[in-house]
Amino acid sequence: MPQTPGLVSSEIGTLWMTYQQKTMALRMLEYFIKKADDQEAKDIMVNIHEKIEPYAEKIVTIFQEENLPIPTGFTGVDVNEDVPKLYDNGFDIMFLRLIKEISTGMHTLNLSMSYREDITQFYRELSVITQQCYDDCTQYLLKKGLIAKSPYVAVEKTVEYVSNTNYLSGLNPFSDKRPLSTVELAHLYHGIESNKIGLQMIKGFAQCAEEQEVRKYFDKGVKLAKNIVDDLSKFLEDGYIQVPGTEGGNVTTSSVAPFSDKLMLYCVNLFCGFSIGGSSLGTSFSLRNDIPTRMSILMKDIFSYAHEGAKILIKYGWMEESPQSFKKNQ
Repeated sequence: MPQTPGLVSSEIGTLWMTYQQKTMALRMLEYFIKKADDQEAKDIMVNIHEKIEPYAEKIVTIFQEENLPIPTGFTGVDVNEDVPKLYDNGFDIMFLRLIKEISTGMHTLNLSMSYREDITQFYRELSVITQQCYDDCTQYLLKKGLIAKSPYVAVEKTVEYVSNTNYLSGLNPFSDKRPLSTVELAHLYHGIESNKIGLQMIKGFAQCAEEQEVRKYFDKGVKLAKNIVDDLSKFLEDGYIQVPGTEGGNVTTSSVAPFSDKLMLYCVNLFCGFSIGGSSLGTSFSLRNDIPTRMSILMKDIFSYAHEGAKILIKYGWMEESPQSFKKNQ
């Protein structure tokens, strides 16, 4: 029988990242499941927990077979299920939906960097599970009236072609700007929606983090997320497009942390990476030059904020190293 080839560097790296993200999600889901007061929401969370837990365990098995160090990820010490509810009004499913959105992108990217048949199959299976859960979360939130759809707009009835380079303009405050295209509108609203959820999440983290330095860092993140929402909303408002409101995801008055500072910092760092990636994609599809200009500034701010969080993780000894290649002298 032919031997299974060893893991290449990209497969080791992507499996390690997947383990970090999955164990974080599992720990947070365990808390949200314990605190769920809506049976339908609880069923969605229990279902996805049961489906992704074996994949975290499978990564451990693969690393053992390859004689690689088993990542720590996030364990029972990073969650306290017995504290009061930190979030209410559908935040658990709003959060899960955003996590599944991040996972969808990660699994697709990881699949493109995998070569061994069992690893590509691993990510294909996770993609199917993730996309189904994302759809379940979306339909639940719409049914409960906890999220809003992107704006409805009137569109031209015929196909048009760009006939003038003024189509690209937007920076001159003394000239008229063309209306937002539906492609630009889609990416702008996506940024508003995801940052509104991130704003509520980090507001709760700021309320309960144990270390004062970490609380201050999360407070700074609340302001950053609010600025992003305000900046992106202004593009819509300037075009006389109503920004739909998000009704769900309230933070309670509890100040007792359900998660470790380590887990919350990692979660925020993950969301920052997702935000930078989403902003980059939105920038590449936006041809009105005032949008990419503003997006570039926001990405710089997000990157700077994420870098500050990484320094805190390192300072407290909470940043787990991904597997390293040997140095030449080793």
